[in-house]
Amino acid sequence: MRRKIRRGAGRRAALTAVGAMTASLLLTAPQQATAGAPNLLTNPGFETAGPAGSDMPSCWSKSGWGDNDFTFATVADSHSGTKAMKVSVTRRAGGDRKALVTENAACAPTVVPGKQYDLSAWYKSDTPDVSVTVFRHDTTAGWQYWTDLQNPPVSAAWARTEVRTPAVPPNTDQIAWGLSVYGVGTLTTDDYALEEVGAVPPGPACTGTAAECAKGKWEVMGTQNPVRSMHAVVLKNGKVLLIAGSGNDISQFNAGTFTSAVYDPVAGTAKTIPTPVDMFCSGHVQLADGRVLVMSGNKGYPSADGKIGYQGLKDSYVFDPSTETYTKTNDMNGGHWYPSATILGNGDVISFGGLKEDSTGNVTAEKFSAAQNKWLPMNEVNQTWSYWGLYPSMILMQDGRLFYSGSHTFGNGTPGSGASVYDYGANTITDVPGLRKKDERDESASVLLPPAQDQRVLTVGGGNNESNPAANRLTDIIDLKKPSPAYTAGPDLPQGLVDTGTGKRPQTGAEGKMYVSAVLLPDGKVLETGGGLHDRADPVFEASFFDPASNTYQAGLATDPIPRTYHSGSFLLPDGRVMSVGDNPGNGTYNHAVSIYTPPYLFKGPRPKLTSVIDTEWVYGDTQRITVDRPIAKAELIRPAAVTHSSDPNQRFVDLPMTVIDNKTIDLNVTSNPNLAPPGWYMLFGVDANGVPSVATWVHLGGAPALAAAAKADGKQLPAPHEHSFADKLAPPKANPGQRDSAPVAPTVAGCDRHYGTASVCVPGAFPAEVKKTTKARCEWLAAHQFPKRMKVNGSDPLRLDPDGDGYTC
Repeated sequence: MRRKIRRGAGRRAALTAVGAMTASLLLTAPQQATAGAPNLLTNPGFETAGPAGSDMPSCWSKSGWGDNDFTFATVADSHSGTKAMKVSVTRRAGGDRKALVTENAACAPTVVPGKQYDLSAWYKSDTPDVSVTVFRHDTTAGWQYWTDLQNPPVSAAWARTEVRTPAVPPNTDQIAWGLSVYGVGTLTTDDYALEEVGAVPPGPACTGTAAECAKGKWEVMGTQNPVRSMHAVVLKNGKVLLIAGSGNDISQFNAGTFTSAVYDPVAGTAKTIPTPVDMFCSGHVQLADGRVLVMSGNKGYPSADGKIGYQGLKDSYVFDPSTETYTKTNDMNGGHWYPSATILGNGDVISFGGLKEDSTGNVTAEKFSAAQNKWLPMNEVNQTWSYWGLYPSMILMQDGRLFYSGSHTFGNGTPGSGASVYDYGANTITDVPGLRKKDERDESASVLLPPAQDQRVLTVGGGNNESNPAANRLTDIIDLKKPSPAYTAGPDLPQGLVDTGTGKRPQTGAEGKMYVSAVLLPDGKVLETGGGLHDRADPVFEASFFDPASNTYQAGLATDPIPRTYHSGSFLLPDGRVMSVGDNPGNGTYNHAVSIYTPPYLFKGPRPKLTSVIDTEWVYGDTQRITVDRPIAKAELIRPAAVTHSSDPNQRFVDLPMTVIDNKTIDLNVTSNPNLAPPGWYMLFGVDANGVPSVATWVHLGGAPALAAAAKADGKQLPAPHEHSFADKLAPPKANPGQRDSAPVAPTVAGCDRHYGTASVCVPGAFPAEVKKTTKARCEWLAAHQFPKRMKVNGSDPLRLDPDGDGYTC
């Protein structure tokens, strides 16, 4: 049964909130992009017939895909003139149908990269399942899908819909568009228009130093992180939950001392939170209501003899930001030390991988039901019995499948190509090709590039804690819209300075970094920062922006003065700055300093302001009104971070196509597809033409129960999710393993030789290649990296670190 809801609730509320002037605007069509802007479409009202033998008007084509029954007809029931276009879908199992501007040089309008265009049409429809769909012509790759911009509401009478495109991507010279019908029903359209938005205002003068305006600025905060956190979660109130558990400190574990903290970046204060179990190396994700689901953790550290590795907990808790307390849920079906955690479009959470209570690899998928508020029994969850490793990066795709990017923690990648598409419904795993050095992607970073609608994933850097090579500087990009997606090589990561224990030096050759953090910014770029050259060692001081529009890096940004290697994390704050915490090298120390990065966009003069957001409870496919103090070029939702070990597969930037009423009143068009923006709390940013963002306003996407109840009196419907048939020509899936209890995992999976010291330190099982295999060279390396001077030898001495045989190293 189709969901019913108050469509345009924000628009009605706007009448009261912004007064009579705004109310009068609602009774008129949105203003044109510029006064007298020409309509760039040919035959916008279907009045000119097509060539002899054609049943479509000139410069219009039948378009669509999928399993459905449909008709196209040129009809006399027009908005103006004598003709309109009627598209009917009478049966639909999938796909859509649309009248599309013909994709050729004569009919499709010429556009300019970087410009924006207002698209409008008059329409009548009896189905909410209508979408404004745009295609673009790439000068190299040809015609391709670009994006869906808006879901016009049902209207029995002629109504006008208008929406603004994002900035036209580079290498695009034409666009074509139409209104897609992707549900059973009828749509009649007429009087289309495509108008160029006016000139972009000149860039503002720099308001900081020349270096700040070009590179940004880092500051080390006066208030330190009070706990040895490995996990950072940005809460719906803008504070940050920092989870330590035992903090990779076996003495804290033995004492039963487990900690978390809530850090307030605005007040510059931190509060320690009672923590019930050792959540060190747990998984975490924000639920739809803003609570944080924390799963598994550490049941036990490795034994001194190296025969037993880390052991995972079955425990699970939710953290409530309003009370700042943990509450226990039911247990998972098994332990998952280092589990993944991905929220799905229906609000459920799915988790894979990690180590069981006995240190073997967990092969069971786990699902947390949002409706039941509990982990489901194993027999209610589809199982492939596959071992995904530790912290596998599982990114939700637009059709509900999951993309395993190849980013993981510890050791080699998964067998095969190292990256794959997982289909929960079909219970299949299909490899995708192209990921380079798939066994050197330990602690690489993967992100769904802005905007989420583009379905492109960036994977950068990585190493291998077992063989311990110099970390790589590889960038690989995959477009999940392709019929048969494959990673392609991107530009190399920029290089910076590395401290290998003897002071900083420039990186050379193929030297890159692992432990890299990748943060989505409100201007649409990705900040990559931090990292180390080797396993738990040799911090790299480098930061850059990756621009998804041009697939290029802007190198040479200001660098965090604090080393950020193992157990570090960086994340976006609601004010547009980036916060970085943590560093836990192999010597067992922990850096409690907190750094804040101010990007260059905050040195470009005054910020735009969201002067009102009429509703903060949003639903899919709806239109939400905002007012601003001056024109903005785009708006988006950014999901708050939940990051650990360079992994945050839920991080996403969702474009909100704008219908511009005037320079200060804008309607934002919310995606109808919850797989693009899973339910939860988001940061809403408005960004001006110079890339300067507003301070975020928190909005809740998915709707509250009260909205659904109120919908009964309204009688309006929201559209169904508009999904596409992307990635539909994959190779045959791999054979699933048979049912099994676990997968074998070596106790040395963490890359540490447990013959030396306590479990809080990590003497590398494999030293970097440049370290000679002698006692002297290894002891010099340990000293240069500030390991304890005399660590106890636990049993044998395989690395020959105890030359005098007194039972202590070096």
